[in-house]
Amino acid sequence: MRTAAIVGAGPIGCSVGLALRRHGVVTYLIDTDQEAARRAEVRGAGVAEAPPQPADIAVVAVPPGQVAQVLAQHQRRGTARVYTEVSGVKVRLYQEARAQGCDLTALVAGHPVVGAGGSGPLEAREDLFEGRPWALTPTDATDTPALNCALELVALCGAVSVLLDPEAHDRAVALVSHAPHVIASLAAARLLDGHESAVRLAGQDLRDVTRTADGNLDLWTEILTANAGPVADQLDGWALQAGLLAGELREIAGAGDTVRPERLRETLRFGAAGRARIPEPWDAQRTGHASVHPSERTPT
Repeated sequence: MRTAAIVGAGPIGCSVGLALRRHGVVTYLIDTDQEAARRAEVRGAGVAEAPPQPADIAVVAVPPGQVAQVLAQHQRRGTARVYTEVSGVKVRLYQEARAQGCDLTALVAGHPVVGAGGSGPLEAREDLFEGRPWALTPTDATDTPALNCALELVALCGAVSVLLDPEAHDRAVALVSHAPHVIASLAAARLLDGHESAVRLAGQDLRDVTRTADGNLDLWTEILTANAGPVADQLDGWALQAGLLAGELREIAGAGDTVRPERLRETLRFGAAGRARIPEPWDAQRTGHASVHPSERTPT
């Protein structure tokens, strides 16, 4: 890979540019906000202009609802030979791209499983993707050279490619990100009914559980509605398990020690086993100490 066009000079796009330039890739920064593109250029993420000829790959890093339209525009302009993007929901994206008349043979939709601490190029980091999973979701229409180019992009950014079909990707993020965000919001919303004296007893455990509840309202509404079916399936599972557990707890409350808390113990045991499956953050793997990576602050 020799050239890349970054469409969208926010923290993700700028971080891609910084990572690619470490390997000598010539990067071009395109943004409707020219000032953002210039700031990204000052950061060293690339040149704030369109490529003079089709780039090897274009990375569309714009808000999810704009991806298909922006992709169609740049395919018509011939910005690149291969296209990828970084949004968090894939089935709807492919539907919208098809409706826009996009060339799906040249598209490999992607999802680096990171966020960023802010909203501009100054928040970008060249090591943002190091050791992180980066989902790629080719379809039956995807050309093999296009997929190989996307795989090379991910490798140059230091991430680990995970190949999924679009449906499997959306089910996966519903499980590990989207439904947990809703649960965090529900847990935090319960505090609105609590007396001030009760809320003052809140500690780090509650902060950890509700950490994502103050995410960007408009962005999360867009993400959750775009992946509504898989998220609803996950919430149905949560509701069923919560209802069964609540029933057992009510029996215990009424009968005391005469009821064995089997479901409660099972829930706690399975919870510990499920948490043990979560991979350690990359910086914990590197240093041996777990910490909250800055990229964990925004949605995936």
